[in-house]
Amino acid sequence: MILKSRPVGIPEARHFEIVTNPVPELAEGELLVRNEFLSVEPAMRGWVNAAANYSDAVGIGEVMRAFSAGEVVASRHAGYAVGDKVMGMLGWQDYCVTTGGPIRRKVREADLPLTLSLGILGINGVTAYFALNEIGQPRPGDTVVVSTAAGAVGSAVGQLAKLAGCRTVGIAGGADKVRLCLEEFGFDAAIDYKDPSFQERLTEACPDGVDVYHDNTGGAISDAVLRHIAKGARIVICGTASVASWDPWPSGPRPERHLLNKAARMQGFLVWDYEHRYEEAVSRLAGWVRGGQLRYREEIVDGIEHAPGSIAELYAGTNTGKRLIRL
Repeated sequence: MILKSRPVGIPEARHFEIVTNPVPELAEGELLVRNEFLSVEPAMRGWVNAAANYSDAVGIGEVMRAFSAGEVVASRHAGYAVGDKVMGMLGWQDYCVTTGGPIRRKVREADLPLTLSLGILGINGVTAYFALNEIGQPRPGDTVVVSTAAGAVGSAVGQLAKLAGCRTVGIAGGADKVRLCLEEFGFDAAIDYKDPSFQERLTEACPDGVDVYHDNTGGAISDAVLRHIAKGARIVICGTASVASWDPWPSGPRPERHLLNKAARMQGFLVWDYEHRYEEAVSRLAGWVRGGQLRYREEIVDGIEHAPGSIAELYAGTNTGKRLIRL
């Protein structure tokens, strides 16, 4: 799956194209991975747009950058053997020939589904783990508010906050996702941001203010939460899903007065800054999954032909779990 044209804002199916090429012979130091599952991330919007981002844009005609998981089927690389399960930036493609650079890790959790290496034991879970613990710094009794709380990252943040002894409030879109937050992911309260009484519900849910806010949306939802932050609040900026485009740059309410009056801190989070500690997070997360303390949802569709429109579907909010494509 290659990027055919440059989108402005949310990429759609028309921006991609499926092409077929023969698998080349391996050179010394290379290995061949057959991808089994492809991941779909909200961050892909930033990876394909020309606007400034934390990484270079995917080039026109290049394979779409993506986390994938699969099996080594041929190897001339000393570090990888046939049969190894791996995950990494292996792209939206059936096979990947690599010298190993894009591989993030060998998947050693043989007792758990390989799909988890792209979700709760992958970038989503690792993001939740470090964003909450390193920037949010939760303390027992804190009120932790999470936007996109039914999503792959948000649902993990809420559950990890509960394990840390916090009270959790989820913000999600629609009655079904609110129900998921409460019944499946154990949030103490959950609010539909589409509800006309959203502001009042948020006030009721946070009577003592918000100690930690994990922000996946930006925009009006975050403007509302900022009005409720407590003294010394920690705000984690993990995503801006509600902003369709940064060209032109949107304007809106300013956070400075809230931060000043409450001596609060707002900090951006990039999971790449914690790559050297990836195994630490996966080990802890896997233990909680095995113990039934950390739940997850997956939404798997079959066939690479579903990839082109999958990013737009994420932003439309139609998924109810980690979106994966099975090859």
